Amino acid sequence: MADMGVVRNWAGNEACVPVRVERPRSTDEVASIVRAARRDGHRVKVIGAGHSFTPTAMTAGVMLSLERLAAVRDVDRERCRVTVEAGITLRTLGDELAAVGMAMPNLGDINVQSIAGAINTATHGTGRTWGNIATTIVGIELVTGEGDVVWCDENERADVWRVARVGIGALGVITAVTVQCVPAFNLHARETIEVLDDVLADIDGFASSADHAEFFWMPGTRRCQVKRNERTDAPAKPPGRLAYVRDKYVAENLAFGLVCRVGRRFPTLAPRIAKAVAGAASERELIDRSDKVFASPRHVRFVEMEYGVPLEHLADAVDRVRHLTRTLSFPTLFPIEVRVSAADDIALSTGYGRESGWIAVHQYIGAPYEAYFQGVEAIMDDYAGRPHWGKMHFQTAATLRDRYPEWEAFATARAELDPAGIFRNDYLDRVLGPVA
Repeated sequence: MADMGVVRNWAGNEACVPVRVERPRSTDEVASIVRAARRDGHRVKVIGAGHSFTPTAMTAGVMLSLERLAAVRDVDRERCRVTVEAGITLRTLGDELAAVGMAMPNLGDINVQSIAGAINTATHGTGRTWGNIATTIVGIELVTGEGDVVWCDENERADVWRVARVGIGALGVITAVTVQCVPAFNLHARETIEVLDDVLADIDGFASSADHAEFFWMPGTRRCQVKRNERTDAPAKPPGRLAYVRDKYVAENLAFGLVCRVGRRFPTLAPRIAKAVAGAASERELIDRSDKVFASPRHVRFVEMEYGVPLEHLADAVDRVRHLTRTLSFPTLFPIEVRVSAADDIALSTGYGRESGWIAVHQYIGAPYEAYFQGVEAIMDDYAGRPHWGKMHFQTAATLRDRYPEWEAFATARAELDPAGIFRNDYLDRVLGPVA
């Protein structure tokens, strides 16, 4: 969002003043903008929906918004693939795919991001046999730092394709992608209230208990809300409109936002707030279109840190975070989210080479978070934790390099695609180091 030249992210914790904001309508126009910026000595960054909590899209140079580059270019029904422009949001893509009998294999619980932003940061959902969204990308159209347009896939420039699926905005401007989809399917969603200790005692069983399993736990309470989604051919039985508005807008947004504001103003009420939030969670069951079950509306603003650790360490890591929350001087006002995902082979993907357990911690916007997040990160470091590229962390290239076996392959591609560092900013300098 922009206000008097200031561009802010969704959470409002990051802002910048670019020299100008461009809104191209074509790949050729993107390439022309990049060449002009290079000639004028400006750097270039792309912002999608602004849903990253890091400054990855921030710049004092030229900012590109791809909101006008959001069309469906091609539908390949035989191979169940679509080629879409980079600015299309996951929500719109879900509707477009449903219209042609397709679906994304997996999604996270927020769908406002652009497809390019989602893959650049290795955004993921949950499911032991399902990788992050970037693993569905079988082709990429990319504008390099010299303004050239490159297409890469499994057969053409495969060396670039292997790393560019998770590029953190460092390799170029993604203008279009081809997505490997699946036939449309429904999800049978079951939400239960369970004892946290019981879930942690058999974390492997939890991870395998459904196609897509996750749980939310409010620090200070003993129980957690467990969500298990099973893929099904059964017809949809969605909640009625009034029930949906009551659960998703009134309870999860309006009422929860009010509770957070009270907790921020009167932190001594936190124990009561935790019990109120946990007590408001209820058991329910429904069947609906997959993308509608995966994602929920999120209107309460927050900041977030999320780490992936080897799945075998997930229960221990959650338990240590639980003990940490008891020592904080300012209480946590948001539930902790725990998910799982499959291993993949993308160089800087947070899931590279290992099955991951995910721990996401949040804090209501405007409430202190530094001690909380620093404490969580110290725990995750003990397991070679990898931070979600779109969420807050305090790592540097020096601390991250050894956690990614294909780090040098990414660095080589970066040096080839952006030799002059057109796509650098302070954040990339910190987490990736200089262009080799």
